[in-house]
Amino acid sequence: MDPSTPSLFLILAAVVTIYIVLGVLYESFDHPLTILSTLPSAGVGALLALMAFNTEFSIMALIGVILLIGIVKKHAIMMIDFALEAERRRGLEPLEAIREACLLRFRPIMMTTMAALLGALPLAIGMGDGGELRQPLGIAIVGGLILSQILTPYTTPVIYLYLNWFRLWTRRARRGGAVRAAGSSLQPGR
Repeated sequence: MDPSTPSLFLILAAVVTIYIVLGVLYESFDHPLTILSTLPSAGVGALLALMAFNTEFSIMALIGVILLIGIVKKHAIMMIDFALEAERRRGLEPLEAIREACLLRFRPIMMTTMAALLGALPLAIGMGDGGELRQPLGIAIVGGLILSQILTPYTTPVIYLYLNWFRLWTRRARRGGAVRAAGSSLQPGR
């Protein structure tokens, strides 16, 4: 068995658990997908940073990726919560709601990112006793946060809008199928 296989199972288990919890929280299948769509950019950023600094993917790097999952997921939750609230309370269209959410939540997201990034920077540099042991943790966090912060403000609104469009399309398709089935059962001779 490949040594990285348990790491993949741990990451997959964390993502599935997060999806289930978010599904229960939002009572929806699509909003958790929107939130989880931010995770690949963080994971890729962490892996690219580890490769750039010629650092192997150790248990400390895995801990960094799991920490990234929590931080980056929280950024998407802040945007999606705000957009859903604007849609429900003020009757905004999804495009207007997510645009306003991006504009108003940008500063808190940046503050969270910068606090985590600057907190992980000493780890990434490898300062202090045993710094080389914790260095993969810091590199994974810093790399993942940088790439996810660059991509997430653009990808999350797009995925939110597409999944919203898909949900409405499936609802119309089901409603249309139900109307056709009801209409065919009312025809004479049946």
